[in-house]
Amino acid sequence: MDEISLEKKEIEGWKRKLIWSWIITIPAVFLMYSFGIFAAGVINQNLLAIVVLALALPVIFIINFETLKSGFRGFLNLYFNMDSLIALGTVVAYATGILHFFMPVQNYSGISAMIMAIFVTGKYIESRARGRAGSEIKKLLELGAKEAIIVKEGKEVRIPISEVKVGDVMIVKPGEKIPTDGFVFDGESSVDESMVTGESLPVSKREGASVVGGTINQDGVLHIRASKVGSDTFLSHVIDLVEEAQTSKVPVQRLADKITNIFVPSVLVLSVLTFMGWFFFSGIDSAFGPAIAVLVISCPCALGLATPIAITVGSGMGAKRGILIRKGEAIQTLRNIKTIMLDKTGTITKGKPEVVDFYTEVSEKHFWETAASLEKHSEHHLSKAIIAKASLKVYKPIKNFTIIRGKGVEGKINSKEVLAGNPKLFEGRKIKFDRYFQKISEYSEKGETVILISESKKVIGVIGIADSIKEDSKEAIAKMKEKGIKVAMVTGDNEKTAQAIAKEVGIDKVVSNVLPEDKAKKVEEFQNEGPVAFVGDGINDAPALKQANVGIAIGTGSDIAIESGDIVLEKGSLTKVIQAMNLSKATFGKIKQNLFWAFAYNIVAVPLAISGILSPVISELAMALSSITVVTNANLLRGKRI
Repeated sequence: MDEISLEKKEIEGWKRKLIWSWIITIPAVFLMYSFGIFAAGVINQNLLAIVVLALALPVIFIINFETLKSGFRGFLNLYFNMDSLIALGTVVAYATGILHFFMPVQNYSGISAMIMAIFVTGKYIESRARGRAGSEIKKLLELGAKEAIIVKEGKEVRIPISEVKVGDVMIVKPGEKIPTDGFVFDGESSVDESMVTGESLPVSKREGASVVGGTINQDGVLHIRASKVGSDTFLSHVIDLVEEAQTSKVPVQRLADKITNIFVPSVLVLSVLTFMGWFFFSGIDSAFGPAIAVLVISCPCALGLATPIAITVGSGMGAKRGILIRKGEAIQTLRNIKTIMLDKTGTITKGKPEVVDFYTEVSEKHFWETAASLEKHSEHHLSKAIIAKASLKVYKPIKNFTIIRGKGVEGKINSKEVLAGNPKLFEGRKIKFDRYFQKISEYSEKGETVILISESKKVIGVIGIADSIKEDSKEAIAKMKEKGIKVAMVTGDNEKTAQAIAKEVGIDKVVSNVLPEDKAKKVEEFQNEGPVAFVGDGINDAPALKQANVGIAIGTGSDIAIESGDIVLEKGSLTKVIQAMNLSKATFGKIKQNLFWAFAYNIVAVPLAISGILSPVISELAMALSSITVVTNANLLRGKRI
């Protein structure tokens, strides 16, 4: 059974225990209190005690036997956890129901079931709050192609990807995934490599160019010679990186577990000393009550709920604001972040090419009619940006339309030759564009892709296309810096474009031309200066998201990025990062308050139980009240502005 199935099985297991525990506990407690108080003269009390014992038995010793086993193992190993307190408290409380028949001891067997039921509720909440570790590996495996078309004895044969060998020539048609890593043997096309670089602009491929398995061929037929297969491919390497980063993370040690290792033996010693003291001065009839009260009042229901209930409330608040907390540990870690590393495409920018600049010496109407009518016949991503900008209802008819691979497109409108493409295309056609040098230089400096438009061999305008910056990126980055956090941008894009974007949004530290494995290494380098949060949206960000102390995934990105993140931002806004940090601070503040109240309750209540002032019944009620206090305090978080 894989790790994903085990996680799901664990959650379902706690859910079943929760449901059955409360189904049995509610009538047990009802009988113990209602009938015991109001129907003492109607129902035989011994019979009532037997019924309550019978109801509590399966809750403690059958449904939640694993908790008892784990708890008492702590006594054998002398390393105590939360289960140790629960196991000790429930068993002793249950034992009073048996002792009740032989000596004057108050019967708390029904209470023992309630202690266990409350504990199971907390464990179920915790299991749901934890992320499904490892499911991103499954997502990665699904990205690869399942089959490949290879040339065998002059014929095209479709075979499973597992049968592809190094040296095989694969045929990849438009819209198909490239089966495995290799080199272009013949053909020319554009390939969507966003899963590798995270960049939205497809890359032109021709003979000799390297390609990566899992990337998508756009418009031409490619003949590719396989160079790597199986575990040697890029995709397999990314999977290894994610697994390595995942296993190298040290889980956050819960404060409560550390303290309970000292707290449990201390309570046990206090209970024994209490029994001995009362036995020596007042006899055995008076000794059991205070001793049991010490154990009962120390049962850590409030302690067990302190963290998960605050995380649950905080997670609910975040969900309403588009901030999905997948792993509770992120709440504690995010408030101490020293550096935030941001991916560029889809994180700082929109991840979609748009026309951001243009200049023409003819009327804008004529310019856009000419450009869009020609580009409408192309499926290129830059063509789509031009068409979107023009927003024409009617297009001019085009004749002799031709795609010039890697350079542009051409055709005829009303017998006039129309050309659209990059400056290299115009240089090759010896079409002068001297008057546009300044605009071309200006757009290029800003990291924009330049497209020239000509009519009858005369340039009529220039267009600058870029992946535009999100509306709130600049403001959000400024707020991060106000909090004293270092902000860095890490991208697979070229240095000129990266620096242009960084300058516009106010980022000083830029790392460009970075491959996926290098992103994870860069995160590790920054971690030498303190905890790091990484924000990204693509498959290429998965290793970095896992390596970071807190991985923040953009929900509009790939499934693998989302599964790799500790926190997921539904709308992809960097303002949500600020809100997530504020939510982290507020939620962890409630966790600290809850833990304080849980322990303060014991510090005050235990001496009262030792002195005999608090009976076991009152002690149990006080314990329940401490849990209510913790839950109420956590819910006050809902009124906090983030």
